[in-house]
Amino acid sequence: QVQLVESGGGLVQPGGSLRLSCVASGRRFEDYTVAWFRQAPGNEREFVVGVTWGFRRYPEDSEKGRFTISRDNSVNTVYLQMDNLRPEDTAIYYCAATRRVIRPTRWDQCDYLGQGTQVTVSS
Repeated sequence: QVQLVESGGGLVQPGGSLRLSCVASGRRFEDYTVAWFRQAPGNEREFVVGVTWGFRRYPEDSEKGRFTISRDNSVNTVYLQMDNLRPEDTAIYYCAATRRVIRPTRWDQCDYLGQGTQVTVSS
């Protein structure tokens, strides 16, 4: 069993930054791929970015974008650094973990889900 708790959301102005954290409890966190998803009101939940158990970020060009994922297995935490935020980034952000799928991009490919943290980008 793995429990995931997100934090770090809040209200930020356009162009600002936030760093979200996903802290996991349970055994062998280092064996899991962790992905971030988000869901805006009226929209389906969508994949944002992920990091495998081998520290590979995906999609491969994710580092060129505004969102950067990283993980620190020593503290069972995955981070999502979000820069140059836009109003359309407003959503609830969730982290999810799995050992079944190496690079999940769908919510239902993950086994453990967090409760989400609200991110609001507004002036």
